[in-house]
Amino acid sequence: MYAIVEINGKQYRAEQGKDLIVDRCSATPGESLVFEKVVLLGGEKTEVGAPYVAGAAVKATVNKEIKDDKVVVFKYMPKKGYRKTQGHRQPYTVLTVNEIVGA
Repeated sequence: MYAIVEINGKQYRAEQGKDLIVDRCSATPGESLVFEKVVLLGGEKTEVGAPYVAGAAVKATVNKEIKDDKVVVFKYMPKKGYRKTQGHRQPYTVLTVNEIVGA
């Protein structure tokens, strides 16, 4: 069984026992979270929400926080002597899906 769940305005496919990498949320590692904005439940019988499936939820535990690979931003203007380098690493939260509760 799998579910399409909305977390922080983005949709992710969640399967029981699998890790889910989402945008950073303000939860500490080891904390349990419940997401009730389930858009779709899939498996033997598919349920599509309008906009969300009633009574469905995804229970997950925060595993750790990670950062993505560095993206280098380089600004340059020819013949002006202007060069600027800047880096960015996007923070993510790794969730472990414990249970998918269906209607």
